[in-house]
Amino acid sequence: MSTFERYLSLWVALCIIGGINLGKFLGSSITILSDMNIATVNIPVAILVWLMIFPMMVQIDFSSIKDVGKNPKGLGLTLVVNWLIKPFSMALFAWIFFDKLYSAYLTPELAKEYIAGAILLGAAPCTAMVFVWSYLTKGDPEYTLVQVAINDLILLIAFIPIVKFLLGVTNIAIPYDTLISSVLIFVVIPLAVGYLINKSLIKMRGKEWFTSVFLVKLKPVSIVALLSTLVLLFAFQGERILDNPIHIFLIAIPLTIQTYFIFFLSWIMGKRLNLPHCIISPASMIGASNFFELAVAIAIALFGLNSGAALATVVGVLIEVPVMLSLVKISNKWRY
Repeated sequence: MSTFERYLSLWVALCIIGGINLGKFLGSSITILSDMNIATVNIPVAILVWLMIFPMMVQIDFSSIKDVGKNPKGLGLTLVVNWLIKPFSMALFAWIFFDKLYSAYLTPELAKEYIAGAILLGAAPCTAMVFVWSYLTKGDPEYTLVQVAINDLILLIAFIPIVKFLLGVTNIAIPYDTLISSVLIFVVIPLAVGYLINKSLIKMRGKEWFTSVFLVKLKPVSIVALLSTLVLLFAFQGERILDNPIHIFLIAIPLTIQTYFIFFLSWIMGKRLNLPHCIISPASMIGASNFFELAVAIAIALFGLNSGAALATVVGVLIEVPVMLSLVKISNKWRY
């Protein structure tokens, strides 16, 4: 892992501090940024999110789908967990904690926003970091590439109806056209552009140059964009966090439980299917981790920069690395 990835939680914590102080320093003048919208999309955030997501999308190699038949049981496990279990278990945990267990600490409106943020996290399987987790647990790289490519294609079709259904079940109303436009802007367009650039550059310069030169130079763009987005979010969230600092802890609890639940469920199912360790490990990792960049972007588009939904998705970023590293340790300990 790179230094940035290993210490992601530290950078997020520093962004919380920096963003809160920036919000206090700028005061009401920071609302200028929140008013820079086209329809429901905030322009500064859209630019940052695009810069954050694109370096991940350009790595996806859809030609790997031709190898889909090599590990059908493993891929079947991934698809069942990611699309038939994970979004619904996340919604269930979020409802139990935010709506029931935390009812004495949260207003009904805020509880709904936190539930919405959790649902957005649960409905978006990991796209980039799963390659790191797979590598650290000696997962099959070809299988990991196939499962990411397949999940990205399914994301284009299944994400909107799943999110719409779960938000409706939890009595959270959102405009359907806003959800569709958000997915188009933050998934479809960068994925299509990334695919075209991937194929063009590999054809012109070769796979080796694309991997060792282009992606290496592009990676800092994603890092800077992610940190800038977090600072901006916390600049708007500062007053809420200072008034209720315990909310970050409250949000982290169901998100952490969900992560471990999905990992152990995937592992048990994989063992029942007699999958080898090099398949069961990445299959469990992709289900446990989230495409938090997408969740953050859509939470902002749907609910706003200073919403509870946006805060919940950012807490997902905060817990991602330490929790997943603990699962890497478990996976390596259980290697067979």
